Amino acid sequence: MRINLIANEANVLHRVGSNQYAFGLIKALADLDKKNDYQVFLSRSPLADLPKPRRNWWYQVVAPARLANFWALPRALPAADVTFVPGHYSPWFCPKPLVVSIMDLGFLRFPQQFTRPIYWKLKYWTKFSVRQASHILAISQSTKDDLVKFYGLPSKKITVTYPGYDQQEARFKRQDLRGKKIKKKYKIKNDYILFLSTLKPNKNIEGLLEAFRILFPRTPRRRAAAHHPRSAGLSLVIAGRQGWLYERIFAKVKQLGLADKVIFTDFVPEADVPALMRGAKAFVLPSFWEGFGIPVVAAMAIGTPVVVADRGSLPEIVGEAGIIVDPSQPAAIAAGIRQALKDYDKLSQLGIKQAKKFSWGKCARETLTVLEKFV
Repeated sequence: MRINLIANEANVLHRVGSNQYAFGLIKALADLDKKNDYQVFLSRSPLADLPKPRRNWWYQVVAPARLANFWALPRALPAADVTFVPGHYSPWFCPKPLVVSIMDLGFLRFPQQFTRPIYWKLKYWTKFSVRQASHILAISQSTKDDLVKFYGLPSKKITVTYPGYDQQEARFKRQDLRGKKIKKKYKIKNDYILFLSTLKPNKNIEGLLEAFRILFPRTPRRRAAAHHPRSAGLSLVIAGRQGWLYERIFAKVKQLGLADKVIFTDFVPEADVPALMRGAKAFVLPSFWEGFGIPVVAAMAIGTPVVVADRGSLPEIVGEAGIIVDPSQPAAIAAGIRQALKDYDKLSQLGIKQAKKFSWGKCARETLTVLEKFV
């Protein structure tokens, strides 16, 4: 079988969200499939951590990168048994059949949380991609349901293939995770609650900040510690690169008087993530909408209790292994954090068990099953 694989989403230096999905899946496909031929198309030279070229796996750089999907890439794609795009943005013209992956449709539910250029790009390019696709991979049942709801697609045209997380033993080993060095690197002096994702409105960081303020009422330190012994002395670490419309987050920190309790790390390299997660007392992702939530699964895998929103795919992914809260209510988020601190040991074990349901190997096998239907 000959497969055109368009891998630009994976070929970026600082990977988040859809980049992590494309990279994890592509690496797993390369490890799994030694039989089929993959011609992998990129707009720039492949980064060193992408799979190495071999007999059935080779790269073709299609330039210029700007507007490649509209002009250069459609002209370069050869006839193949199937063309696979692990992302929302398929080429304007490409050989059929076409399989695309869709992360989520949160932009249709919350358009106000996106800049206009990003919103219009997501809205119309996603619609174009799913309309011309022969089959669609959704990264959660929640995303599949939205594809049926918003685009009227038949359910049989969509297959749910859950992403995984980095399971390398050296990266997720529960001992010797350089905790002290990581805390020193990111200037973390106290115990901490962790948020890890891109800074943008749909992540509800402002709601998390309001919840964190509730954990620290405006009372003298001794009284606060007496009333909230588990949260006294905690910091909130907000890790992730700046996305869009993030200025209000920094303004909220000043407004709430939390400058001495909130630490912004900016983008965190993947090598630092396990230690940062393992050191946290809880991992909190109170997003208004998520297609999956790879950091949530990574946190569970390493034994850190998770607190997530009751929206989108997050309840589906976490199950009974975490605390699920209403993201529109800061008091509910605060109560969820307190519960996670109280039930740390129980949630740690439940999370480790739940995370075992997700792997890149499984995702690759299920993806390959879909691709091979077009032989």
